[in-house]
Order: sequence, then structure tokens, then C-alpha cells
Amino acid sequence: MRVLLAGQAYYRRDNGQAVFTMNLAEGLTSAGHQVLVMAPSPTGKAARKVVHGVTIQGVPAVALIDNTNVTAFSHGLVARTMTAFQPDVVHVQDHYFLSRSVVAVARAQHRLTVGTNHFLPDNLTDNLPLTHWLHKPLDQLLWSAMLTVYNHLDAVSTPTETAAAILRAQGLRVPVTAISCGVDVERFRPRPNVDRARLRQRYGLAMDKTILLYVGRLDREKDLDLLIRAFAQVPRTDLQLVLGGKGGELAHLKRICDELALAEKVIFPGFIADADLPQLLNSADLFVMPSHAELQSIATLEAMASGLPILAANARALPELVQPGVNGQLFTAGDVADAACKINELVEQQATWSAMGAASRSKAEHHAHKRAIVRYLHWYQEAAHAYQLQHATGKLAPAH
Repeated sequence: MRVLLAGQAYYRRDNGQAVFTMNLAEGLTSAGHQVLVMAPSPTGKAARKVVHGVTIQGVPAVALIDNTNVTAFSHGLVARTMTAFQPDVVHVQDHYFLSRSVVAVARAQHRLTVGTNHFLPDNLTDNLPLTHWLHKPLDQLLWSAMLTVYNHLDAVSTPTETAAAILRAQGLRVPVTAISCGVDVERFRPRPNVDRARLRQRYGLAMDKTILLYVGRLDREKDLDLLIRAFAQVPRTDLQLVLGGKGGELAHLKRICDELALAEKVIFPGFIADADLPQLLNSADLFVMPSHAELQSIATLEAMASGLPILAANARALPELVQPGVNGQLFTAGDVADAACKINELVEQQATWSAMGAASRSKAEHHAHKRAIVRYLHWYQEAAHAYQLQHATGKLAPAH
């Protein structure tokens, strides 16, 4: 099968969509399929290269801020690339400039066109200086912009049943299927012999404290300010909170720590090197995901695959990963007091951490990359069959 993948993010390791697309591209290639990825060029200029067996066509892009860019004039390159590659399926990852061009060209060439949704308005609006009353109309506008693209696809996937229900509620008319983003359960696994002291020393973690670890973007929708305030209410001195990553909220989060006298109890090690991440997860005791805006959370899946108990917000798709008392705890999203209570409760359940970690690992294995790749290939085949039937009977594809 020849698969063309396209989206706004590919090269970044701090972005769930990019990680998913890279893993899908490399997984399909390993399974013997031909894959071509179209993504904004990191240099801003059109360029083609092969990485891990995947051909990547970089599209000219104008860099803006915070890893954002514009690829508004890519239509010609998209058309030439698609004509030369002759894909069996075109698979977009978002609804932005490049993907809009890809969908338009694919439609003009009568190609099967599908998409995966990773989008929530919260990822944008939570990071804008908006008054509260502006959020709802802006959310509706952003959903409308997304649906103008996705309602013209042949099929849509999204990582969880929660995410699929959200799309249907927003007005998606195209068939939507929940398929996990997947996790590399061979790379992320329990490592009982890991040199915890070396990793803790490298990243400035205490040797003698229980480590609560978060890894991801330090952006507003992740609710890390709530996590810090909850951590301050836990009446223990043997804990350390580690917030690994980078993002627009870093300075604000550090100010909160200074105000609450938590400078030595909350550590900001910066971006975690990809090579270190599996070992660092095995050097922590608990993993924390306080975000209210997760359609799945690859970071949480990686922690689960590493055998960690999870503390997460009871919001969006996180309850699909965390079962209270089995592989961790859930706290009420937005509730500092409940988050503090659940932190304390989970820390005091140290005798159950091993069993919780094993349960996390077991749950993560159901999301293994190899399973996700098989599921995506089956989804492509189902979509192709439906597409052929529609055209054989003279019917239009959904919402065209």
C-alpha cells in the first residue's frame, strides 16, 4: 500500500501529533508499505530526505513563534508530489494550511482521503489572553474551521472513544473510528536494573525522595499551576515534583513555586532528551497528568508502559487509561483540594505501587504500536472498500 501522510507537525518530540505521525510512518514502513510524509520544512525551504526508511517531503514554510509556521503557498508542490507518488490513501493529521491543500489535491485526483483528529480548541484558546466570555464563541469558530475540512473526508479516526464522541457532538458527519495512537512497549518498559542514581543526578532529582514526574509541554491547558498548588497542600517533606519539558508557562510556573516556597521541592529539568526518557521514567515513582484537554495522552501511555502508577485528572479521555485503585488515581479536574488529597492518598499506598505499575503495563500493552499499525491498515482497507462501493454505485462520498 502507498500511503501519503500530511500534517503541520512531524519533526518534534514535544508534540503528540508529531510523535504519532512519526510512529505511524515508521510502523507502516516496517510493515512493508511505501510511505511519503509531507510536512513543513524545518529549514523553511523545500527539501526531501529519508529518515528511518520514511521519505519526507519538506514543504516551504514561514516560521512564526513557538514552533508554529505557515505553509500557505504549497498547492503546486503538493500536486506534483501526489501525482508522482500515486498514493492509495491520503491521510491528513489536521486541518491547517498544508492539510487543506493536500485534501483539495486528493479530491481533485479522486483519491481516498482520510484524517486523524488530534485537535481540541482548548489547546489554543487556553494559551490566549482571552476573557472568559470569549472562549465559547471562539471554540465554536475553531470547531467550524476543523469541520470544513474533516466533513469532506471519506473517514476519520481519533485516538479514543471519548474523542470520537466529542467529534460527533460537534457535528462531524463522516464515519469516525477510535484507534489508539499506540506506544512502543519495547522501548518503554519496566527496567529494574536502571541506574536511578545516575539519571536523578543528571536531571537534578533528589536521591532520597519519592519522585512525582510529569513530562510534556509546559502550556496552560496542561493545568500544571493547579498541580503545583495541590502539591503545596500535601503535608509531606519526602516528595519531589518534577515537571519535565518546555513551554510558554515556564516562567509563570516558576513564579508560583517561588510564591509557595517550593523552589527546592519542584524541579524544572527542561526538555527531556529522547534517549533519556525511558530511563528517566524508570527513575521516577509516580507519573502525573493533570491536563483537562487530553484526547489520549501519549506521555501517559509511555509512563504506563514503563510500569508506573498514574495520577490523572478525571477529564476527557484520561479515564480511559486510569482505573482508580487499579493502576492509579483520578482527581476532579480543576479541583486543587481533591488533587492534593489524591496525591497524598496515592503516596501513602506505596505497598500497592508494584501491583498498580503491573496493571499500568498490562493496560499499555493493549495500545502497543504493532497493534495500532495493524488496526490502521485494517481501517484503510475498510475505508477503501466503502469508497469503492460509493463510486461503483454512483453515490457521492459523505458530505461532498
